[in-house]
Amino acid sequence: MTFQFKGKKYRGASALDIIRALESDAEDYPDRGQSVRKFLLWSLERLGNRLPPRDLDLSSRLEDDALALSYLYLRDEYGAGKLLIDAKL
Repeated sequence: MTFQFKGKKYRGASALDIIRALESDAEDYPDRGQSVRKFLLWSLERLGNRLPPRDLDLSSRLEDDALALSYLYLRDEYGAGKLLIDAKL
């Protein structure tokens, strides 16, 4: 799986891998290594002007891996990155 953002490609075996890579590149993120949900909340706040308010809430029902994938799909849908999922046949 690959996520493209600002001319950089983030590759990982899972959405969580990509989220952690995005987290490590976020220069102004103060809480590296904390929960994935904390980073996603922080990131969504910064994308708030590009996303509808209904999409800024994180479901407490989803596991971290499903939440990470949903976040990447959301960013792709609203033009805040491009998600490419490698198909293996």
